[in-house]
Amino acid sequence: AARMPMGGLFRSARAPQRALSAQAAAVVEETKEPEPDLAIGSALMDALKPHEIVQKLDDYIVGQPDAKRAVAIAMRNRWRRHQLPDDLKTEVVPKNILMIGPTGCGKTEIARRIAKLSQAPFLKVEATKFTEVGFHGRDVDQIIRDLVEVSLTLTKKKQAEILMPQVQRVAEDRILEILTGPHPRDSRESFRQLLRDGALDDRSIEVEVAQKSPGDKGGVIQVDSPVSVQEVLGKFQKMANKRPSEMKKMRIREARPVIEEQELEKLMEAIDIKKEAISAVEESGIVFIDEIDKICSSGAYRGADASAEGVQRDLLPLIEGSAVNTKYGNVNTDFILFVCSGAFHHSKPSDLLAELQGRLPIRVELKGLTEDDMYRILTEPVTNLIKQQIELMKTENVELVIDDEAVREIARVAAETNRTLENIGARRLHTIVERIMEEISFEAPDREGEKMVVDKALVNERVSDLLIQSDLSKFIL
Repeated sequence: AARMPMGGLFRSARAPQRALSAQAAAVVEETKEPEPDLAIGSALMDALKPHEIVQKLDDYIVGQPDAKRAVAIAMRNRWRRHQLPDDLKTEVVPKNILMIGPTGCGKTEIARRIAKLSQAPFLKVEATKFTEVGFHGRDVDQIIRDLVEVSLTLTKKKQAEILMPQVQRVAEDRILEILTGPHPRDSRESFRQLLRDGALDDRSIEVEVAQKSPGDKGGVIQVDSPVSVQEVLGKFQKMANKRPSEMKKMRIREARPVIEEQELEKLMEAIDIKKEAISAVEESGIVFIDEIDKICSSGAYRGADASAEGVQRDLLPLIEGSAVNTKYGNVNTDFILFVCSGAFHHSKPSDLLAELQGRLPIRVELKGLTEDDMYRILTEPVTNLIKQQIELMKTENVELVIDDEAVREIARVAAETNRTLENIGARRLHTIVERIMEEISFEAPDREGEKMVVDKALVNERVSDLLIQSDLSKFIL
């Protein structure tokens, strides 16, 4: 590629941008991904078998083997479907799941952990946040639009990881082009080693960056209507493309991330990110709808509630399979897996619309937590509450010791309080542990280097008033 004549030690980054365009194109050609459908099929849960998924969930969630197995099988079935011939693949639809269990027993936690394990677009929503079409609020189609946004971010992140080695190489060449100009290649290679060793990090160069307008505060505009979004985004895109650039002098250590970002954007332009993101949603998307029991109308009364039966009716076509209009194009929901959950304290699953029940064929019941479960929750998970408190105190150079009798007493008090007061499941442990740790946490900065012990007597002392309140609460109107 032709180079501009050298104009001193500090040179413009404008020329290397044009000179390296062919190199960037070659990089894209080298790292071209397989077809979206094949890429999804090979990546989705390829490494995790059902029993491995259950084992990973066991590291964080106590009990509930039925729910873990159901979710693990459903996720593995996503991968199995991609191995089928095309004519059969279109006939195999996901079996959606309904999880039923008391509050605080692990339904939402399973969703959180699955989101981290999943290599597919995953979205968790609360059913109560949506209203019937025609009422003020968010309609259920917004679920799919949000899922596409999640997929877009995930796809960009995956592509950036794939392209990063090439981006770093191109950025390095641009920096060397600015530093050395038309010097012989041998000279450039000597500079390359200095650059990699960090010896040139404090050297200043001029880099072309996009000029920020005075009113540009980096804000985010969210518009729910897909029709108006198309027009608004088109205008914003034109404005962004016309944004003027400016030359800015900065050190190499600061300029490198800027140049890498510019080169990554150029390489990304050759990849249809939107198409891949939509394909990932359609083929591998997972939606977890929590609190679905809150949109049930128990009994014979059917009042005008914008967040109840109307939302169920709106969910029907979404779960059954329909095309949802988003700002990136239409998204088909036929093969998206829906996992719904609810406590069903004041209603029962049969209060859901019959059509919605039919679209949730796999029903899993989660059990309430016993005293033994409470003890296991405090001790078995990788990041259990006891370990969290011990590590928090270590930051103050305080050694915290919670003996086994104290842990068992915490579990007993939690189970008893749930029985006599309101049953809030494992969340009760947070209340009790924080009450026990309140004074210790307050005094910890002044007791640096000391050892503090929590025993059964201290637990009883701190939570005794909680048990008295729970007894009296039954008689308060």
